[in-house]
Amino acid sequence: MSSMLENFKQPKPFYMIFFVEMWERFGFYGMQALLAVYFVKSLGMSDTESFSVMGAFMALVYGFVSIGGYIGDRVLGTKRTMVLGAITLAIGYFLLAASAHFSHLVFTALGTICIGNGLFKANPSSLLSKCYKEGDPKLDGAFTMYYMAVNIGSFFATAFVPVVSSHFGWSVAYILSGVGLVVALINYMLCRHWVAHVGSEAGMKKLNFNKLLVVIIGSVIGVFVSSFLLRNLGVAHWVLGVIVTAVVLYYFYETARENTGYQTKMIVAFILMLIAIVFFVLYMQMPTSLNFFAINNVEHSIFGIPINPISFQALNPFWIVVASPILAYFYSHFGTKGKDLAMPFKFAIGMFLCAFGFLVLPLGAKFANVHGIVSSSWIILCYLFQSVGELMISGLGLAMVAQLVPQRLMGLVMGVWFLVSAVASMIAGHVAGLTAAPKGVTGAIQTLPVYSHVFLQIGVVTFVIAVITLIAAPMLTRYINADVTATKKETILPA
Repeated sequence: MSSMLENFKQPKPFYMIFFVEMWERFGFYGMQALLAVYFVKSLGMSDTESFSVMGAFMALVYGFVSIGGYIGDRVLGTKRTMVLGAITLAIGYFLLAASAHFSHLVFTALGTICIGNGLFKANPSSLLSKCYKEGDPKLDGAFTMYYMAVNIGSFFATAFVPVVSSHFGWSVAYILSGVGLVVALINYMLCRHWVAHVGSEAGMKKLNFNKLLVVIIGSVIGVFVSSFLLRNLGVAHWVLGVIVTAVVLYYFYETARENTGYQTKMIVAFILMLIAIVFFVLYMQMPTSLNFFAINNVEHSIFGIPINPISFQALNPFWIVVASPILAYFYSHFGTKGKDLAMPFKFAIGMFLCAFGFLVLPLGAKFANVHGIVSSSWIILCYLFQSVGELMISGLGLAMVAQLVPQRLMGLVMGVWFLVSAVASMIAGHVAGLTAAPKGVTGAIQTLPVYSHVFLQIGVVTFVIAVITLIAAPMLTRYINADVTATKKETILPA
């Protein structure tokens, strides 16, 4: 028993970072759970407009992460950037709370949240990795539990913040999200001496106030640029298109000049990232189309227990927490026997699960009651399939993609991965918009066929992509394994 407990024991800095991340994610997911509904019910947007703004907002949220990681590594230091990001996020949530009374503040609030998330997001995980020596066997367990912190924060936020909103209003709910960041900051300040000796090279140097001033000014400019793009979605799409084109061309330029056995692997990595775009489009339906489906056409109870329909989103982190140790066991069990599935096969299975997640909904619609209301069991099943699929794609994808490129391009690939999420968010907004009921259609009996038709289309397209991925998986696996051999040969040559 003592040896088993020893495996879970982590150094002190881990627990501080764990709780900082948990509270920050509580704030973020509490805000995200409400946002699309808030746009419609408080600000008077149409469903289509709400989904489009939501997609652009999430694209910016992901798009700034690489910049925040760079500032943490090279400019201010990991800890300082993390704190600055948390402060900025808290300001964004409090501004969002104020926008319930002063609607002109909403885009400024969203722009502030985009910048705050960009500054914060990459740095806790970067700091955590620096708390362990190279090759420390506790590192994998630490990141597994760290991922758990994300989902614990997400679960409590999506379960309870919507309830607070329904009882006390939008402002109080967003203030609660801001309080999550305040708690995270207090947690850090009380325990920061635990990581006094840990950080990036820039963070171990004395604070350069000129650099801090430049970052703050840049952040303020970023807030107003983000606010402008969210007000002008056509410009935002154009800007994203230019950035994506430039990054993809540069990626293939680097692929073409690669001569160390990684060239084919980099092509495989790009294919896996294209598959990941499809996954993230589906993932972003949770706070948009699936959220509105739950509100309009799903019974507002689970096994007879009343529930705020927005809180159905809590099923995602719930199933993640339940399924993670089960999958980890099977990976370990079959891995020790040399029978673990290669990553392309796991991606294919993940896509099949995501397809089933949407295909069960039109099936459930067949059993709707005379009022057009579907049993909550169907959306529970939808989130189960989606969440296990997430673990097999998003949970493993970034680590696998990172193994398929040379070390010198790691920063580029991390940036491309977040760009994948940004592109997917934009596309997801348009896909969610397909579920928007035509003008004058409001009743559950009328909206049910609309949701059912779109979810069926999403499920069928995803199923076809899953079949193609499964057919291609043996070839992709051969390319990966062949290049692994080539890479191993390359590493023993003299420099």
